[in-house]
Amino acid sequence: MTSPQTGGPGAQAPGPYGPGVGPAAYVPAGSPASGGPAGPSAADRLRSRVRSGFGLLGPRHGRHTLAAEQLDALALPIGDDGVVIGVDAGGQPAVLGLNRPTPYDVVLIGGLWTAQVLALRAAATGTRVAVETGRAQAWAQMVQAVGGGQSGMTVYDVGRVPPQGASAGNPVLVVRDCGMRPPRGRVVAGPWQAVLTLLPYLSPVAPRLMRQARLVGVQRVSPDEAAEISRTLALPQGDMDSLPTLADGVTLWCADRDRQYVMTQPTDAETGLLGTPRRMD
Repeated sequence: MTSPQTGGPGAQAPGPYGPGVGPAAYVPAGSPASGGPAGPSAADRLRSRVRSGFGLLGPRHGRHTLAAEQLDALALPIGDDGVVIGVDAGGQPAVLGLNRPTPYDVVLIGGLWTAQVLALRAAATGTRVAVETGRAQAWAQMVQAVGGGQSGMTVYDVGRVPPQGASAGNPVLVVRDCGMRPPRGRVVAGPWQAVLTLLPYLSPVAPRLMRQARLVGVQRVSPDEAAEISRTLALPQGDMDSLPTLADGVTLWCADRDRQYVMTQPTDAETGLLGTPRRMD
């Protein structure tokens, strides 16, 4: 079966881009089959239509390709996001991810200076900080520097921390600076709400808190305290011997069976606000 012809012999059916741009348009211009003098080729006419009616042509760059045998050499710098708490033994940044969708309890047996640096850096990443303390004057300068309210740092008396309403878009860090025997907190760790409990020294409640915590940080302690901490955390002999000799600003962080020594180095702004690293307050 044949289709009726329109327009006479040699007529071209409309193509997808308009009359004259279709299969028949690719007959070389000027050839006997074209039936006329030489003119713009079909490719030139199509290119002109694309430029004028279908957007600009993109840049002509070479493709980014990688041979299969080169894949092993490809390395992407993927790491945790969170608060930079210092540098490890190799001089690399040590990052603590505080904002998590699951409850996260941290216990720090150490000085106020380190706890305040962690709180200051957490606030700098957009985390709202709630401080539960019996020495509000020790935090007053920080609150003034960071700013209070829903976007900064707020200080509460012991046992007076209200629900914080933490969420993925509004994460919270609760710092419990409540002395040697902190009472059970009204506000506990939850989704997007981490709790950091500061203990200046080892106390009778410390073993229980350490066993419940997801992360434990230990700064310089006495040999007897080091022995008790090592039993609770199952530390090897080398770590137990090093705890009484740690320098100011150095913390041994322990999570499950992972251990890492971290040196917290203050920035100029942190030194101006909090002073130099120190274990004793």
